[in-house]
Amino acid sequence: MKPPTRQTLSGSHLITACLIFFSLASCTTMPKQMPNKLTVKSTGETFHVDTIISARTGQPVTFEAMLEDLTGVRVIYVGETHTNSDHHLIQKRLIEAIYQRDPDLTVGMEMFDHRYDPVLAQWSAGELDREAFIKKTHWYVRQSGWGYNFELYAPIFEVIQAKGLRLVGLNVPGWIQPKVSASGLANLLPDERRMLAAEIDTGNQDHRAYVEAVFNDNPHHQIKSFEYFYEAQCAWEDTMAESIARKLAAGPMVVVIGNGHIQHKYGVPNRAYQRNQASFRTVYLASVGSEVDLDLADYIWVTP
Repeated sequence: MKPPTRQTLSGSHLITACLIFFSLASCTTMPKQMPNKLTVKSTGETFHVDTIISARTGQPVTFEAMLEDLTGVRVIYVGETHTNSDHHLIQKRLIEAIYQRDPDLTVGMEMFDHRYDPVLAQWSAGELDREAFIKKTHWYVRQSGWGYNFELYAPIFEVIQAKGLRLVGLNVPGWIQPKVSASGLANLLPDERRMLAAEIDTGNQDHRAYVEAVFNDNPHHQIKSFEYFYEAQCAWEDTMAESIARKLAAGPMVVVIGNGHIQHKYGVPNRAYQRNQASFRTVYLASVGSEVDLDLADYIWVTP
């Protein structure tokens, strides 16, 4: 049976639309070539697919050089566009490479509510097949599971199970964000509030400006209050940050997470660092055709 696909996203998800334009040339219709480079805004330099750019120098580095820099770092954030299969293959590659250097690796994933660790441990131990894993994680259940096509993430899950890696969930229970977006943190039930981070920071002005721009760029949502929307975003990111700080073990953690949560580090990375001062790096996966700022992340990896 073909797995269901996600039909809608909650208002707190950050949505990017990509438009392909075609032009007319003379008497024939000639589609423009698809973009094959990424552009750095500050310099105008362009880079091809599979280039890894160091934000420190603005220049390409090899995978091995990046991996050397990541070795010994406590938390490594690897971003994604959720529906880009190439991004998940890169995440898998990084997990395998870091495991080779430190087998005591944990993988933390935005895709799971932070209460699901017992089920995730069963997967890592090889006690669940794919069908059971999908059911027990409520993968396709609205406001409970992640909802995107499971096949996108299958390569990551397969390497986790094959290596017996510790897998932990980071996210907020799915029904809580819509409640906060509609009515604010103060109106959550007490047991729901306890499922979120104890401390939620709404004071970062750069982060606030970014989230407000996303809010204003999507005028068709049903959320009336930006203040509540911003509370929901911060509750979401502080809870993931708290999960990372609390679940970080002796070895490193690779965090699989949406790009919007790691750009400029003010979403999750800095919030986790404030809790435990654990060293970290960010790897932002950016598709060709994008224009990016170098300070988005420590590394920008150009992808299809």
